[in-house]
Amino acid sequence: MSMRGSVVAIAALLALSVAPVAAQEWPTRPVTFITPAAAGNSPDVVTRILADKLTQLWKQQVVILNKPGAGGLIAAQAAAGVDKDGYTLYATQSSTFNVMPVDNEGKMPLDMAKSFVAIGLVGEQPIAVSVNKDVPVKTVPELIALANKTKDGLLFGATNRGGQAHLTGELFRAKSKANISFVHATGAAVSLNDIIAGRIPVMFESLAGLNPGIQSGDVRVIGVASLKRLPNLPDLPAINETVPGVVSSGWIVLMAPTGVSDAIVQKVNADIRKVVAMPDIVERFHQLGTYSRDLTPQQTEEFIRGEEKLWWPVVRELNKSKQ
Repeated sequence: MSMRGSVVAIAALLALSVAPVAAQEWPTRPVTFITPAAAGNSPDVVTRILADKLTQLWKQQVVILNKPGAGGLIAAQAAAGVDKDGYTLYATQSSTFNVMPVDNEGKMPLDMAKSFVAIGLVGEQPIAVSVNKDVPVKTVPELIALANKTKDGLLFGATNRGGQAHLTGELFRAKSKANISFVHATGAAVSLNDIIAGRIPVMFESLAGLNPGIQSGDVRVIGVASLKRLPNLPDLPAINETVPGVVSSGWIVLMAPTGVSDAIVQKVNADIRKVVAMPDIVERFHQLGTYSRDLTPQQTEEFIRGEEKLWWPVVRELNKSKQ
């Protein structure tokens, strides 16, 4: 082998050895998670629970930087523009991939799929369908039957127009052929108060969002849009059992800006999976209506692409109806 060839070979071997060493040493200083979630809301709380455990594991502070606004675009742009050293990551949520790219179609300042790589799934918050306690239904089939025999159908509330809960109601309506229609409110608290007071008979919302009504006994949950029944609520039917294809959750995924080394991505993925499997974290997540899965970075990427395939047509159809 020539001298030049030997130098090239040695350089290649060194390059291969540097990445794992760098990942083993990382992090040596605080790590920041940029999130589109508003401080104090459910995705923010879940992200902070993860951050606290990672702080203990890494022996470096994990700082949450909330950048809500513009449907998630503010946080996405901020996270895409950071140094690619792994010290600033992107704790995003479903709406930034399911809704924002469609709402800004043709005018997105960045390509979400090219700007970020998936690290791991933090958790999913399946959307549930509930009714006021005086509505005479206890199952999803009974709700469909009541909606279809009611002259003008039934109204349903959700957190906000275009949010995951609203999209779930639209998906349910399309697949079940139930005569239901969305009524817009100014926020989750208003919608929940409307269903508790009986002004709106039906509501789609996360279990955490419905909890005050559930605790007071004014709201009855009759189904959840999870793939199968939830481990801590085995008596609550999955909507998918009677209306196939109605599977929907708000989700929190940790991502890295494209360019962060794969070694760091793999390390953070392994640590996320370790944390979300801890019994105390599982219990705290369940209290927040949050469930995680053991996914690799590639599986997490495939999950996101599948979500886009499901929801983009629903969002486009919804946007057409607003025109």
